[in-house]
Amino acid sequence: MNNRLILAAALTAAAASSVQAASRDYISVVGSSTVYPFATVVAETFGKTTAFKTPKIESTGSGGGLKLFCAGVGVEHPDITNASRRIKSSEVERCASNGVNDIVEVKIGYDGIVIANAKSAPQFNLTRRDLFLALAKKVPNVNGGGELIDNPYKTWQDINASLPATAIEVLGPPPTSGTRDAFVELAMEGGCKTFDFIKAMKKQDKKTYKGICHSIREDGAFIEAGENDNLIVQKLESNPAALGIFGFSFLDQNADKVQGSIVDNVAPTFEAIADGSYPVSRPLYFYVKKAHVGKIPGIQEFLAEFTSDKAWGEEGYLVDKGMIPMPNQERSQFAADVKGLNILRLAK
Repeated sequence: MNNRLILAAALTAAAASSVQAASRDYISVVGSSTVYPFATVVAETFGKTTAFKTPKIESTGSGGGLKLFCAGVGVEHPDITNASRRIKSSEVERCASNGVNDIVEVKIGYDGIVIANAKSAPQFNLTRRDLFLALAKKVPNVNGGGELIDNPYKTWQDINASLPATAIEVLGPPPTSGTRDAFVELAMEGGCKTFDFIKAMKKQDKKTYKGICHSIREDGAFIEAGENDNLIVQKLESNPAALGIFGFSFLDQNADKVQGSIVDNVAPTFEAIADGSYPVSRPLYFYVKKAHVGKIPGIQEFLAEFTSDKAWGEEGYLVDKGMIPMPNQERSQFAADVKGLNILRLAK
């Protein structure tokens, strides 16, 4: 009997120890490589100015972050995920299927997607049509007739006589990246629909239309460079013939090394992204698991820091890092949503 009591006590102690080990006293954040530097500076400021531990920020890509975020509720799952695109309805459904029902959406500002090259090389002046023809898997046959063929273009000059005769070599993000999602939607599709016969497909067969406009070639002209935008900057420096795709903040912080291409006659500047004239710009977000607020220490205080004027305001420290701030009214709306922990409702 005594042995049974001892065993029971040992099991109880082990269980208690396991629960204690499973608790977490820091905020776990995953997601977008574009939002990563902004979240990191907020986390560092939060860690230095409060009694809470500095949040752990991981760069997994928007899609990868949302997959981790939606996997469940509990300390083994992240509290927040960053995204350089809005959450999809299919991801909200995946979250719900795993018990993640109450999600708070926070838009933090805007960013432009730049097509950059080394400062030692000539600056490119591109159209979205040029980008589509350079990178699409299938392109219209030059002979006409509404036929699509495997992309035959080898150099930029093959596409546009005003462009250099260098080989098409573009370093870009993988499919899990929000930057990739936004690039194919804003730049590739923007160029794709300049062809009337493809544009007409959108109403007739949206799936085929999207397949044509969003599919990137796989013959080596486009090189997936992972979720590390700093690595792309380094590779552009060492290879002046290549172009790279990443967020404006990385251009802003590496302006001594790389330059952004002009797109549809607009340069990727802070002002052009802020006023919407630069055609390849997008909003940035993060998503919060409401079930973790009050369970993991410091989440509400971290949200307050991120949505404070000193962080995301017009003269905030995130602007110094290259983020384009939202207009006052929009900032006020999202700050109120954060304060009230208002739940995301996607329009059906």
